[in-house]
Amino acid sequence: MQLSDFNFDLPDELIARYPLDTRSASRLLHLDAQGQYHDGYFTDISDLLDAGDLLILNDTKVMKARLKGKRATGGAVEVLVERMQDPYIAYCHIKASNSPKAGAEIFIGDDAIKVTVQGRHENLFIVEFSQPILTVLDQYGQLPIPPYFNREAEAIDTERYQTVFNDPEKLASVAAPTASLHFDQQLLTALATKGIEKAFVTLHVGAGTFLPVRSIDIENHIMHSEWCDVPAATVELIRQTKARGNKIIAVGTTATRAVESAAAAHDGTLQAWSGDTQIFIYPGYQFKVVDRLITNFHLPESTLLMLVSALSSQAHILAAYQHAVEEKYRFFSYGDAMLVDQLHR
Repeated sequence: MQLSDFNFDLPDELIARYPLDTRSASRLLHLDAQGQYHDGYFTDISDLLDAGDLLILNDTKVMKARLKGKRATGGAVEVLVERMQDPYIAYCHIKASNSPKAGAEIFIGDDAIKVTVQGRHENLFIVEFSQPILTVLDQYGQLPIPPYFNREAEAIDTERYQTVFNDPEKLASVAAPTASLHFDQQLLTALATKGIEKAFVTLHVGAGTFLPVRSIDIENHIMHSEWCDVPAATVELIRQTKARGNKIIAVGTTATRAVESAAAAHDGTLQAWSGDTQIFIYPGYQFKVVDRLITNFHLPESTLLMLVSALSSQAHILAAYQHAVEEKYRFFSYGDAMLVDQLHR
């Protein structure tokens, strides 16, 4: 398939740059198993799921990963921590007027923190911090909100660009699992009361989620690497759910990639697993675990759009997106949501 097969026109005013006042107040477009779409609201989700179904949620937490600094010469530098290797060493993106060489020093927070470039790892810089990274991020970092917001992080993002069920011990993402941002505690309680269960996986979302696909033929695209963990308790709940004939609903593309990666690591049979994943899901992929997907509206020509198209179809997804544009749904991280059912083929 060609990259252009996943393009669509999106008016700028439909990009949601701020969240709604209430997390669960967004709209919901349901794309059913026959490829028909239905308008509703996110709180309708409890009526669209059955008792005994299982939600798979990503419990990662977003770091305040963006740091503003300067070189010894005074030139401005931005450091985005992508992935920590130990308490002092990280793989980072660095924005500067000139690409820094090994040995270059960057100073953060009135020169209190020194960051030394050690070398390169693929498209990332290996850097060493003079103080523990998480301490530096907590004191000087900003939340790395998506670039299409076209604004700096604000106080509202501190709460709203995190899920209500994030695990503070899993502070390692540079982007939120945004489908989960629609859930508040009241809705989670209502779902539990109905008998809809939940289980957790962890996938630390990298900045690569925002990188454009540059291959005209999408099969030539190489996904960025992200670390994920699918624990034994979650695997057992998935097995029990499928055994009684209920559905597995992944909340977001990250939860989808985590469980499908765990299955792929064991020849298609789901088992507990943790490690780096570069799984690329696009039309033609046969899902091993996921039956339904709760997701946001994604960027044109993105790997996320390709993933949701794999569960339904490229034609049905683009038709639903065209409807969403016409009905003025809100797009991207703070926008509205979809419930996508696996297409009956």
